[in-house]
Amino acid sequence: MMNSNQINENEYAPFYKNYITSLGDVYLLDILNDSLQELLATVKDLPEEKLVYRYAKGKWTIKELLQHIIDAERVLSYRALRFSRNDITDLHGFNEDWYVDNSNGNDRNFNELLHELTLIRKASISLFNSFSNEMLTMTGSANGSLMSVRALGFVIAGHQMHHLKIIKEKYL
Repeated sequence: MMNSNQINENEYAPFYKNYITSLGDVYLLDILNDSLQELLATVKDLPEEKLVYRYAKGKWTIKELLQHIIDAERVLSYRALRFSRNDITDLHGFNEDWYVDNSNGNDRNFNELLHELTLIRKASISLFNSFSNEMLTMTGSANGSLMSVRALGFVIAGHQMHHLKIIKEKYL
């Protein structure tokens, strides 16, 4: 099983460093599961007014954050799949603000958001569990930066944990 301490800094863009290093010494499949459970436990009983609250002008609501986590996980898992299949195409980046602005996250049913997030994470866990050790170390290019398959898995967890920290600090 892949451990976060096995990731080298040359396997991901500097932008992702904090996402990976903030996780500490963890195993990929464990942190993907545990981080989801922590997020769900934190937000599952929040009242609607908290879910659509913005702590400052231009900041996302909790519903928008959840939709963003879903969208980002889909993009990052797709990249991992492509790289694991030795696809050398440089994949484009995505504009997270544009995605949130066009997601209708605030209009979505909260329980449906949580259900979708759970399904996406289970699919990601299944995907990463399917990779051989060789596939996990394969690399590709996204937005002009080299990324390994295994780094993408830890970025998924670290990205979600980054937003969970923001939820705890700014919304609760």
